[in-house]
Formats: sequence, structure tokens, C-alpha cells
Amino acid sequence: MTRMTERAMSPDEIVALMRADFPSWDQSGVKIEEAEYRACRLRLSYHDRFLRAGGTISGPVMFMLADTALFVAVIASVGPKSLSVTTNMSINFFRKPAPKDLIAECRLLKLGKRLAVGDITLFSDEETEPVAHATGTYSIPA
Repeated sequence: MTRMTERAMSPDEIVALMRADFPSWDQSGVKIEEAEYRACRLRLSYHDRFLRAGGTISGPVMFMLADTALFVAVIASVGPKSLSVTTNMSINFFRKPAPKDLIAECRLLKLGKRLAVGDITLFSDEETEPVAHATGTYSIPA
């Protein structure tokens, strides 16, 4: 049994789960750079299909990355619970992201038996100022 301070799933195990449970995972462009207990770092490989008018990465793409980061942090911490679902998410957009890879850094602020609350910051690759910030809650099945 995994102690509550150890990672429950490795990045490779998470990718295998995502491929099995989410058939479009490999087309998403999302890569797991780090996944540990209560935290993860994801990279969304840039593609011009992510752009909206004005040459910036669209809000829905940024929201998808933030939501995915929270899901990965949860299952890295509690194990293969694919039926964990978003119950709430709020995002603030700070500035236009450059047309390049997006990075999501997530940390879980609360990890209970039924709910996890996380904090996600999005950055354009190689930049220090965030482009967006999100908070969200996931429901964890029994």
C-alpha cells in the first residue's frame, strides 16, 4: 500500500493509463515532464491549431492544459482512479502566451479521501512570467 507521502504512479504509468482510458491522449500534444506526490509539470507542444485570432494560444487550450495538470497530480498521488472528475475550475488569463510550448506547474493544496484542490500556473516555454493561473477541485471516487 502506498503511504500518503509517496507518489502512487510514475509518469510512465500515468501515460499508459491515459492511453488506455483517453484514446486521443497521444494527439493532445501533452507530455508529462514530472509527476510526484501532490505535484506535476506538464508541457503542451506548440501547434498552430492552438492559435486564435491575434496569433495567441486560445483560452480553451490553456484551460485543457490546466485541467489535465490537475488530473495528473491527483492520480500521481492517489493511484489509477480514472473516474476522478473536475467539480470546479476557475482560470485567470494574465497575458497573451507566445506561440510556443506551454508549461503547466500544478501543486495540490488539499488532498483528501474524496476531494483534491489544486493550484496551476501556466507559462510560455522559457519565460518566467505566468500567462494564466487556475484553481480547481477534483472529486475522487471511492
